Amino acid sequence: MNYNWDWGVLTKEPYYDWILSGFGWTLATGSAAWLIAISLGSIIGVMRTTDIPILRTIGTVYVEIFRNIPLLVQMFLWYFVLPEIVPRDSGMWLKRELPMPEYSTAVVCLGMYHASRVAEQVRAGIESIGQGQRYAAMAIGLTPVQVYRYALLPVAYRIIVPPLTSDFLGIMKNSSLALTIGVLELTAQTRQIEEYTFQGFEAFTAATILYILITAVVMAAMRIVEKRTVVPGMISLEAK
Repeated sequence: MNYNWDWGVLTKEPYYDWILSGFGWTLATGSAAWLIAISLGSIIGVMRTTDIPILRTIGTVYVEIFRNIPLLVQMFLWYFVLPEIVPRDSGMWLKRELPMPEYSTAVVCLGMYHASRVAEQVRAGIESIGQGQRYAAMAIGLTPVQVYRYALLPVAYRIIVPPLTSDFLGIMKNSSLALTIGVLELTAQTRQIEEYTFQGFEAFTAATILYILITAVVMAAMRIVEKRTVVPGMISLEAK
């Protein structure tokens, strides 16, 4: 009841710059990690649907390992443990010579963790397509790679737009865990403002609004994408 509200602290230097800087690092971390997640996840997802047992096994092992280990634990393993178990020169490079080691580690960790989730979405999208489409593509002489490239993946991606949107939002929110290894993203900068000013409610309210802004923009954009890429004959947003 005796809390001293001061919203003006958010407009003062250097706290205003800290908020903007943290917001920028959140976007940079989440976006870079998403590029890894969608690229690697697509490859793993395809591997899990091929007729080659060794590829399916590799894909399954990857998904089970990365999906079932808590993200925070993975963040610590990548940043604190990996440099100590690789050869000494490689470890020193990871700790001291890698450009922005905290940021790079966070991006790789987030990307590989979410790649396991994207892989499952890609697998589900491919398997939701009737076998007839695969057989038809093979019947006209397409190679297995061409079947995926021209027949299966274009449709699968259109089907999984909603879960991919959810995962993109998840990777943005999970980027807040990067503060545990020293990345000064939005949550880290917010906590720093709280420590310097003791105005925690104002700082975290600002961070909450910025996270909501990211969510709103992404959702609006992806609803447009979903409407334009919906597969005819399936339930669409227009039907809701």
